[in-house]
Amino acid sequence: MVSAPRLKLLVLVIASGCIAIAIWGLVSGSRQWVLPAIGVASVIVLPILIPAIGKGLANSPLGKHWDVSLAAAIASAGLVIFGTLTKLDDAFWIWFNGLRWDALGAVGQILIAILAVWVAWRQNEISEKLTGQQNSITQQQTIDTYFQGISDLILDAQGQMEDWPLERAIAQARTSALLGSSDADGRAKIIRFLSSANLLAPLKRDGLLGRAILDGSGGYVVDLEHGVRVINLGLMLAGKDISNSDLRYVDLTGANFIKTNFSGCNLTGANLFGAILCRANMRNTDLSKVSFFCGDIATASPRDRQHLPNFVTGEYTGAVVEEADFSYAKDLSDENRQYLCAWGGSKTRRTIAGGCQGVPNRLGR
Repeated sequence: MVSAPRLKLLVLVIASGCIAIAIWGLVSGSRQWVLPAIGVASVIVLPILIPAIGKGLANSPLGKHWDVSLAAAIASAGLVIFGTLTKLDDAFWIWFNGLRWDALGAVGQILIAILAVWVAWRQNEISEKLTGQQNSITQQQTIDTYFQGISDLILDAQGQMEDWPLERAIAQARTSALLGSSDADGRAKIIRFLSSANLLAPLKRDGLLGRAILDGSGGYVVDLEHGVRVINLGLMLAGKDISNSDLRYVDLTGANFIKTNFSGCNLTGANLFGAILCRANMRNTDLSKVSFFCGDIATASPRDRQHLPNFVTGEYTGAVVEEADFSYAKDLSDENRQYLCAWGGSKTRRTIAGGCQGVPNRLGR
């Protein structure tokens, strides 16, 4: 029994022979063989071609939107019939034959020039996009190298923290340089890494070598009053852009964020007490569970150079929030709202969600 592929090959060979006979008939003048040969070839070939053509049309844009294609064909036929009845087709050809092709050539040149400008603009746009992607890859590689370098610098052979003063200075210098050259997303990654590794928290030190003290549960003891940070952010992020970043549960205590752009950041659970947020952009931030101060709201006040902080009562432990913009901030607790209203000054008070009615302006300006 002959298989289907072999049968198909056999009939295609017969069809090829018929086409050869038709060509021979045309060349030799024996035209009586041409039409029968073409007819036999068509009977063989069409059953193979028609399903393939139908499948191709079905998968083409015309086939997938058959209703639009059919409607377009009907509309075109209607236009042809209407033009024939109204003689609009004759008027069109008269107008077409009377066109000044030299003027159209000038118009074509203008269109070509416009097209060339558009192509150049698209090439520039694609080039900028590729450059941005390459810069992002390079930045990520630099950040990964920084993570490894900081880890090697402050950890001993047993994996314990061993940060001598010179090592802390080098780590701080590396961090400052990288934060200054990174974009908002890169800065957020660095802050999350440092905060998760307890490198931004003030750690309690022993009185002999200055090493961080273990808390007995796998971490290090945090000492808000006398602790020493491995890396002190200081002014590293002042005036920088950290917008639209994920900064959940990071430790930003004591850092200077004057004029820093936090807009759109998720600051859920972040510690900001003692931070300087003067003229910071906090618009549209998520402030759920954020800590702006320690202690009780009745006694809490912003940090002050002339007074030591009291982490029990909250005096001089809070963030400095004068002239900060908290417009459209979300999930602001009532205690934080009272603190911002009391110590933010007149400009900050105007941006607090929920208003500051009933909360006195303790800043006095």
